[in-house]
Parts: sequence; C-alpha cells; structure tokens
Amino acid sequence: MSANFPVTKIAESRLREGMDISFGKTFTDHMLVADYANGQWGKVEIIPYQPIPFYPALMALHYGQEIFEGIKAYINKNGETVIFRPDRNFKRFNESAARMEMPEVPEEIFLGGMKQLIALDKDWIPQKDNHSLYIRPFMFATDEYLGVRPSLTYKFIIILSPSGPYFAKPARILVEDHYTRAAPGGVGRAKNAGNYGGSLKAAADAQKKGFDQVLWTDPFEHKWLQEVGAMNVMFVYKDKVVTPSLDEGTVLEGVTRDSAIVVLREMGKSVEERPVNIDELVQEYKNGNLTEAFGTGTAAVVSMIQQLSYRDMDMEFDVANAPVAAELAQRLAAIRTGEAEDAHGWIFRV
Repeated sequence: MSANFPVTKIAESRLREGMDISFGKTFTDHMLVADYANGQWGKVEIIPYQPIPFYPALMALHYGQEIFEGIKAYINKNGETVIFRPDRNFKRFNESAARMEMPEVPEEIFLGGMKQLIALDKDWIPQKDNHSLYIRPFMFATDEYLGVRPSLTYKFIIILSPSGPYFAKPARILVEDHYTRAAPGGVGRAKNAGNYGGSLKAAADAQKKGFDQVLWTDPFEHKWLQEVGAMNVMFVYKDKVVTPSLDEGTVLEGVTRDSAIVVLREMGKSVEERPVNIDELVQEYKNGNLTEAFGTGTAAVVSMIQQLSYRDMDMEFDVANAPVAAELAQRLAAIRTGEAEDAHGWIFRV
C-alpha cells in the first residue's frame, strides 16, 4: 500500500556526515502527523520534524493514554529500501489501542504513510552492519480535560531515527524479584508508555549494581519469568529452546520474538512457549543443560546475554560460543538484507 498525503518539505536537509547515530538520538528531516476528532481521522500530512505545541491540560500528560511501536527499515543488497514486518506492528499497535480505549489507526495512514515518509527520508538510512532506520509510530490523547475518561481527540505521529545497535555489548541481566511490571488482566501486553515508565526505577537500581537491564517476574511469587525491559527472552537448553509464553497477557507479543521462533524451528530446533520458572533455570544451569540465553526485539534484534543473576546465583554464558543465537542472528540478517529468500513475506519494499 502506498499513500499520497500532502508534504511540506524542509528548506534544507539536516543530514550531515559524522552525526551521532547512537540509538534514538538523531531524527530525520520529516515526520507524519494525523489528527483524530469527531469520531474520525482528519488531516494527514508530512511536515518538517519540529516541536509539537500543546496545552498543560493535555490528557496524555495526566492519564497516560499513549501507545507506540518500534519498527526498522534497511537498505538491502540490491539497494532497495525495505521494512521488516511492519504489518505485524500495525496489528499490534491497534491491539494496544483497543486495550487503552483509543481509536484504531487505518492501514492507509499507518503503513501507507510510513512508506511515503521513509521514501522521502531514505537518504538517512545508515548503510552499515547492525545499523538501521528506526521507525517510531505513536499516538496520544489530546483533549484538554482533567476528568478521568478516554479522550475524544488524538494525535498520531511517525518519526524516524537513524540508529546503531541498541546494546553495544552482551547484556548483564538481573532477575527482578521485588518490583512488578505486569499482572494478569493488566496492560502488560499493550505497548503503552506506562509499562516503560513503571520499569525505570528497577532498571536504574540494577544499573547501579552493574547490570544493564532486569528480567521481570510474576507479581505473586516472583518466580515466573516474563520479559526483559527492552526485549523478549529465550533460553537454549541442549535439546530445545524455551521462552515464556504469552498466555497470561503479561508479556509483549514481540515481532522479532515471533520471527525468531519461526527461524529456530527452520534450524531444526524444538521451541517451547510455556511458563518458565527461575528455579528451573538455575537447576538446568547447574546441571550443564542451559547453554545460552539471549533477547529478541526490534531494537535489540538478537542480543546475547552474558550474565543472568538471581539473588546469590550468577549464571555466566560464553557469548563467543553461542551457536544457536549466532546462527539465528545471521539468518534474520540475511532475510533483511536480501541475501536469503523471504519465504514468509516479511519484507515490505518502499
């Protein structure tokens, strides 16, 4: 799907050599903006990247009605601009919208507008290994009202950010056994801002101890594993790969997670999506059966876990000898770059 929304171009591009493209710090010349009011989507346009004016009573600031997605675009080996599985992000975005009592965004705006925006700013896509154009669609409530109810108006925006790797080195992860990210019946499966705001204290405490992120556990026993702050998590046993299931609605249904499960099975690996208890991991590690741990996510892609710590137990992994994660990362990269067949229709050309 392509779109033809009105475009106001920037007077002079801000693209320059040597700019900082650490993850999420630099933004391209343009953004897509759409407004929702009176029960329908109105004007959609692409304009220069710029500040957004708003009033202090903006409902998103007071009641947290805000959702977002993360997607990536690349230049493949043939010089084509491609996006990895944006249709799945579109589906998940609208599922998040439904859970947060927000309007769905039409496909023409989300996918069509995204393609048009990327085509306009495609020169910003880094052509380096492990680099990409990070795509951030988001929507927030815009009513000026302090009563507690769903907003009647919303703004949907897409911004683009040329970015390097999210994790520059293998991660050290602390299993969180005090704070809680999500509970059954909550909004853990929705990609909403509150989930991330509520995670920052635990992550900051872990970083003071020398860790990069926390691995969340259930709110009742703090034993059943959920996800890491920026990615889903997978564990490689000698005979299988296990990952926490989505059944409780407390784990984000990751697009890269789904892609990884498909590719792992194509590699001949048995993949189990099921409840995973930290005590099981500790025992399997002691028995020598737990050989690798890694995260999957749009930002992280496949990220090696070097250390997983739970209370007084440190589980160390040889990231230089992690054949399952390494092959998975290579296969996913080959699909994105066009070096391997896109057998599942994951690649969208701009």
